[in-house]
Amino acid sequence: RYRYPFINCTQCGPRYTLIEKLPYDRPNTSMKTFPLCDPCNQQYRNPQDRRFHAQPLACADCGPVLSYRAQAQNISGNEPALTAAIAALTEGKILAVKGIGGYHLICDAKNTQAVQTLRDRKNRPDKPFAVLFPWQGTDGLKNVLQYLRPDASEAKQLRHPARPIVLIKQHADSTLASNISPGLNEVGALLPYSPLHFLLSQDFDSPLVATSANFSGEPVITDNDEAQQRLSKIADAFVHHNRPILRPADDSVVRIINHRPHYLRLGRGIAPTELTLPFSLNQPVLAVGGHMKNNIALAWNNRVVISSHVGDLSSVRSMKIFEQVIADLKQLYAIEPQHIVCDAHPDYASHRWAKEYAGNHHKNCVEVFHHHAHASTLCGEYPQPQRWLNFTWDGTGYGHDGQIWGGEALLGNAGQWQRVASFKPLRIVGGDKASLQPWRSAMALCWSEDYNWQPDGINVELAHQAWQKNLGCYQTSAVGRLFDAAASFIMQKHTCSFDGQAPMQLEQIASELTADHAIDLPINNDSQNFFQTDSSTLIKLLADNKQSAEKRSNIFHASMAMNLVNQAELVRQQHGKFVIGLSGGVFQNRKLTEFVIHQLKSKNFDVYSSNQIPCNDAGISYGQIIEAYNYINQD
Repeated sequence: RYRYPFINCTQCGPRYTLIEKLPYDRPNTSMKTFPLCDPCNQQYRNPQDRRFHAQPLACADCGPVLSYRAQAQNISGNEPALTAAIAALTEGKILAVKGIGGYHLICDAKNTQAVQTLRDRKNRPDKPFAVLFPWQGTDGLKNVLQYLRPDASEAKQLRHPARPIVLIKQHADSTLASNISPGLNEVGALLPYSPLHFLLSQDFDSPLVATSANFSGEPVITDNDEAQQRLSKIADAFVHHNRPILRPADDSVVRIINHRPHYLRLGRGIAPTELTLPFSLNQPVLAVGGHMKNNIALAWNNRVVISSHVGDLSSVRSMKIFEQVIADLKQLYAIEPQHIVCDAHPDYASHRWAKEYAGNHHKNCVEVFHHHAHASTLCGEYPQPQRWLNFTWDGTGYGHDGQIWGGEALLGNAGQWQRVASFKPLRIVGGDKASLQPWRSAMALCWSEDYNWQPDGINVELAHQAWQKNLGCYQTSAVGRLFDAAASFIMQKHTCSFDGQAPMQLEQIASELTADHAIDLPINNDSQNFFQTDSSTLIKLLADNKQSAEKRSNIFHASMAMNLVNQAELVRQQHGKFVIGLSGGVFQNRKLTEFVIHQLKSKNFDVYSSNQIPCNDAGISYGQIIEAYNYINQD
């Protein structure tokens, strides 16, 4: 089996992407079409052999095989296909390579022109690309260390058997292409996780871009014919194999925050993620998550299974995979849910699907507010505390008052939340456009305070007229929009090509944060003892271009962090003791989150942040299960 691209033992190889039904035996997988040769069969049936009942077991004589397809080439066979692939990569070409959970688009990560060609063809101008590094040295990190500066926790995650993508800072003199992650000094790095990726990276002997082959947030492409058709205008050549992938599994993504791994995306090697619930359900439950970063959760008794990343539910293909994943998990675990839990937002595709499915199948449908699900995620992950103050900071979410939330402090426990603090709402014009056009958030701040500021190169007159007449506007307390506004003021980052780009770049230019950086943001207390922060105090400072962008970013981050601490202290004075939780996409920001945790602990607060479950919307489905428990178990 030397250099066989599909070698595996009982402890490795694909499972989730090739299993049809339980039990996990070869006839129940997509390997059933590859009869074992005599030597493989002997190992498969020998209890003393390390390949005893290794279900995807095969060799070059009886197993899957590679093929290389290009405009003028049609090459079959493992070694010939690998040789052709390396030659194409050396020439600066882009390959679509079929892996375990789907296709990657791969090119030379040191070739700026090749990376730019990939960006142009994929219409992905700025979003970072992951980089696959060859395994070199006794610890596998010799090549990585030539370009990146992983700390001990990041190095450990890189070598984790799941092989997630880990976000790591570059060396100042790194020779990776500058357009790998424009405007960011971090790279999403991964080490080879399959024999094929090991061989490709070893033979190329240099880092490779390895980005998911998908479109507009869709699930990764898995089928040979579909890849050949849909990727033909992106890839110069294809490396296929003939082992069917039954369901997609995108790469998992990890960021080290406060010396602990925080999953930003659950995927290959991690999901389906099975956890023990802090309670036992009377009847099975299906939670269908949110709209962005969607995944689903299936729960019964005291068990919950969280699916692999599905993606954004804005396309026909995403909805098709969403429905497939639900059907697959129900079939694999032989569970038929009696309750369906969805986000309360009526325009979410998952909400509409849940309502229709529940109606057609006579199921109970429970709606859960977005930020209640975020808050309850922590209650499920850490069941010991009985009273929480959970800060749920993100870019958007439907609140019980019909407004868009995203800067909330929720007191209580799962199913019993009291909203005790937030931010003064902004009136933003343009609806969903605001997430990709930070100038809209900046101008909402300016117009609300009659502050004279203009974003360079943007004509805001029509938007201002609409804002004055309250046409096409919405009210939001979302902290994510404040980060957008700050990036627009500080960096002149007025438009983005992907969600979260502006806050990510704003974080990158901040340095070490201290409490001295912070300015006090007024916190008003109404007759209901509801604390509301007024962020307008920041405008003049953020717009002051006489101060460096780094200094203003420091001030903004520190001010937001200290305001959270101040809100927590006011709530403690009013309501007594609790532990603090941090959930929502804003807390993917490492500098903010680490500073917040340090400051809260200095004030004698116990602080919890998401670890196994993503703090962003990829954690919503799990939080929906936890939040809905009391409603469901009453039936």
